[in-house]
Amino acid sequence: MNKEILITEEGLKKLETELEMLKTVKRKEIAEKIKVALSFGDLSENSEYDSAKNDQGQVEARIAELEATLKHVRVLDESDLTTEIIRVGTKITIKNLSTKATVEYQIVGSTEADPRNKKISDESPVGKALLDHKKGDKVEISVPDGVVKYQVVSISK
Repeated sequence: MNKEILITEEGLKKLETELEMLKTVKRKEIAEKIKVALSFGDLSENSEYDSAKNDQGQVEARIAELEATLKHVRVLDESDLTTEIIRVGTKITIKNLSTKATVEYQIVGSTEADPRNKKISDESPVGKALLDHKKGDKVEISVPDGVVKYQVVSISK
């Protein structure tokens, strides 16, 4: 993972908070579970021990993933954002030209993507297709159902 990862200040704080929680709280909880499971004796048939060790592996893998991610992040400077062109960090409103429905999104880096909360990754098909467009541009986006045509209604910070 040598590629630069764009992230908002909010996204950086979330990653740092998660990492801190895993290192301080989760590690202690799992160490305690392992200690209790070891007290049960025979490890060959100790499902509590196996479960705790599995949890430990998952937490350590997530810690390593977060640390690797944080080494390559570049926090977006919101003062550099413009409302002239779609970039990572901008909020947009687009209109489906077939249904006339509008939807609002924020274009974010891949680590912050959360489609349920209208945050789409700059690496997703929709996000990638919208990048570098201006207000009024019509954009054709390939989606699983075919091609959808959108028009950029607005761009904001």
